[in-house]
Amino acid sequence: MSGTTPSSSNVDVAHTIKVLLVGDSSVGKSSLLLRFTSDTFEDLTPTVGVDFRLRFMNVHNKRIKLTVWDTAGQERFRTLTSSYYRGAQGVVLVYDVSQRSTFENLRDVWLREVEMYVTVPDAVRMIVGNKVDLDAEHGGKETARQVSREEGAAFARANGCLFVETSAKTREGVMQCFDELVQKIMDTPQLLFEQGGRVAVGAGRAGGARTQSTCC
Repeated sequence: MSGTTPSSSNVDVAHTIKVLLVGDSSVGKSSLLLRFTSDTFEDLTPTVGVDFRLRFMNVHNKRIKLTVWDTAGQERFRTLTSSYYRGAQGVVLVYDVSQRSTFENLRDVWLREVEMYVTVPDAVRMIVGNKVDLDAEHGGKETARQVSREEGAAFARANGCLFVETSAKTREGVMQCFDELVQKIMDTPQLLFEQGGRVAVGAGRAGGARTQSTCC
């Protein structure tokens, strides 16, 4: 069993885990991160460079410090964000279920980047189909959804990834996403060794301050 807490205390932290969110711009990566870390939802401007947030979880009676890195989806930031794959034990590849092109780009762009840049052997990958709330808003009509749950799940299986559908707006699947990802990482002992490394955090959201952070 696992649970989450927004506490910022570092007392008795057993492991620090780094997770990276990748995918096209506007698929909802930042909204997923905000929902997971502060249980809020709002319309957000596209991420510039890289942003990150912390969340503490209790897994197998151990306190886990989870650092979740939100990367820009625009192509012009691609070279900037490639270095942030370093040390990631988990990668969440996000698409918008109502925009088929964002799903196709998981195959054509994002999985290739993961293979190219991830430095941790056996890093856990998860495919996330976001914005399922659009189905409900359109009465479940096919026009609201361009990628079925079955197709998303089959794609994940074919590429050795976990799979979940989510809605950052309604909370659906968000906790399940991070719970299952962290559980899988915890069940893979070789991923729990300290990765080390120092990374400069880019200018988070437009207008945000540039900071430095020591990542896991």
